[in-house]
Amino acid sequence: MSTAPVALTTQQRSVVLVTPDADLRQRLTDRLCSMRWNVFTAAGGAEAMAYLSNSAPEAMIVDHWLPDLDAAEFKDYASAMCPETDLLQMDGSASAGCVRSARRNELLHAIREVHDAGEATSVPSALPLKFDGPTWLQAPIAIPPLEPVPKVADSAAFGLPFLIPQNDVVQEHRNGTRPLSGPVEVRMNLPEIVGDAQQMRELARVIRLIAPHNVSVLIKGETGTGKELVAKAVHRLSARAGKPFVVLNCAAIPEHLLEAELFGHTRGAFTGAVASRIGRIEAAHGGTLFLDEIGEMPLPLQAKMLRFLENGEIQKVGENDAVRVDVRIVAATHQPLEQNTANKLFRLDLYHRLAVFPVDVPALRERAEDIPMLAEHFLRRLGEAAPRRSMTPEALGALMAYHWPGNVRELGHVLQRGVILCGEDAVLPEHLRMRDPQSTSWLSPG
Repeated sequence: MSTAPVALTTQQRSVVLVTPDADLRQRLTDRLCSMRWNVFTAAGGAEAMAYLSNSAPEAMIVDHWLPDLDAAEFKDYASAMCPETDLLQMDGSASAGCVRSARRNELLHAIREVHDAGEATSVPSALPLKFDGPTWLQAPIAIPPLEPVPKVADSAAFGLPFLIPQNDVVQEHRNGTRPLSGPVEVRMNLPEIVGDAQQMRELARVIRLIAPHNVSVLIKGETGTGKELVAKAVHRLSARAGKPFVVLNCAAIPEHLLEAELFGHTRGAFTGAVASRIGRIEAAHGGTLFLDEIGEMPLPLQAKMLRFLENGEIQKVGENDAVRVDVRIVAATHQPLEQNTANKLFRLDLYHRLAVFPVDVPALRERAEDIPMLAEHFLRRLGEAAPRRSMTPEALGALMAYHWPGNVRELGHVLQRGVILCGEDAVLPEHLRMRDPQSTSWLSPG
């Protein structure tokens, strides 16, 4: 006896707005709510998919660009999940093959009003608005007297641990050869993160949750785990994505120059200061400053950094006036900062300021199932500058058996050596030269 697929009931007069433009979301939401529409807003595809897995809206309006998914692919997934939903774009055009809502013109009218008022900054002016008929533009739309005015849905009510169906699944569903039974799971991988282990899925979910919030983030993890890539993902998915992403490695700059590098200096402030210069904090104004190896910051400078985090003002070396700067701080460390605070090596108050939201990046040995995917990723990248090399199952087995003290960075270096040593052949175990941590000799796999 077969079980019928679970179908989501289409909720009338409900619409999902999917756009990273917060101003556009708010203005279009206000207009649609005044027209008695139930509105759910989402800054990206992950939030929208979370809503769609629980309820099928009457309509959905999607921006031409999304921060976490390709917009075209997202619309394919949305059509497969909710085939009875009217799918519109922010320029007013409808997706090919989608159903038409009886109230589509109301939605188009709202889009047009917001656009004509010059308030929808996310709608490109070069794109003409496409509407289905001229008559409704000249006459007011009759709005049913629905009470009360619907409340905007809160995206925090929906979790995000979903898996996106592969394109063949979506196509088979559209062709009627494979029904979707139950909610469609959506995997929200990030381009900065390679891996499918549960820890990496959770990391991607956490990044998406914290990125829109203007809070300090402390990324913790061993050397070589990819902490800077996590910081870049946080910046890319935030409202600051169009502003600078500035990096400063606190361990790479001499202690006596680190303050000037961070806060800037005036001409003649110290020997060698032949000209005034802005610091990394001021250079990141409006964007994100990534402080790598924050545990290496000297204690005297930590106090000045704490003052900046408290009041948002910096004072250049050799200058009396303070300058207000808008910067989000994302820091990273491989050190146990909690233990360092107990040993008076790191200020406890600064630690709490930085770790408003701590993020742990797993070591490679904790997600060994990702090694084949990572190996393929590195071989593909190495193949961009030279002929592509393959790897034998025995070589992959050697990679799986290694403990990777240098994590993903070490894996990349090992594969680069292997590609060089293998010549024009496939990478064999003997081409993988990995260090024995107990000695200075090279391991000889196989």
